[in-house]
Amino acid sequence: MIRTLAAGLALLAAAPAVAQGPSAPIVAWTYTVQAGDTFSDIARRWSVDMAALGDANGIPTPYVIRVGQVLKRPELPGTPKPRATTAEARTVGGGLMETPKAIPRPAPTPRPAPPPRAPLAPRESDAPKIGWPTEGAVVSHFRDRVAGIPSNGIDLVAHPGQKVRAAAAGKVLYAGQEPERFGQLILIDHGGGFVSAYAYLGMMTVKEGQSVTKGERIALVGQSGEAKRPTVHFELRRSNVPRDPELYLPPRL
Repeated sequence: MIRTLAAGLALLAAAPAVAQGPSAPIVAWTYTVQAGDTFSDIARRWSVDMAALGDANGIPTPYVIRVGQVLKRPELPGTPKPRATTAEARTVGGGLMETPKAIPRPAPTPRPAPPPRAPLAPRESDAPKIGWPTEGAVVSHFRDRVAGIPSNGIDLVAHPGQKVRAAAAGKVLYAGQEPERFGQLILIDHGGGFVSAYAYLGMMTVKEGQSVTKGERIALVGQSGEAKRPTVHFELRRSNVPRDPELYLPPRL
């Protein structure tokens, strides 16, 4: 009789603690939400504050829970922690030792900042005073890589049919098709070795040998050459050496 009673007590000690009803205190460290449970009732049965229970389980107000959700009891001051289970501990010299805490990983090495862009050459004093060839945002700058090739100018995204204007007064050197990359292309000679280029154009409205004034319409925005959308490619060169057009263009408000 004594042996049977001792065996029964041992089984009870090994089994997980289970509440005997919706109002019974919860003595286990974790609890699985049952049908009819409320967050406030679980906190009361655990004798803990609702806010503490919510913080321990990452549940913000209004404390929405679902059937089958496993909640853990918040650690209270002075409350002993449960001993490590067999899977969480290792035996050393016949005794039970908790598994050492994992060593935190070192913070990742930050990526180095990109090198600063090389200083640009100063604007020549005898350069023509040029204006923007069209309205639109600059989507690529001088020396940005476009299709893997450093750009010799800038690209402005624009609306189809928008006016493209001569950046400065001069004479049209070329107005035609460039089959390799730029599609409809216009070159204007401004004197002093300065030539401006306008590419990816739609309909051109000037001809070779024609003199133009600053701001005069020379073409309409379109999409030609390698352009993937209506764009104006603009370059400024001196003695065929590319210059950064944004050094010569006036600031935009």
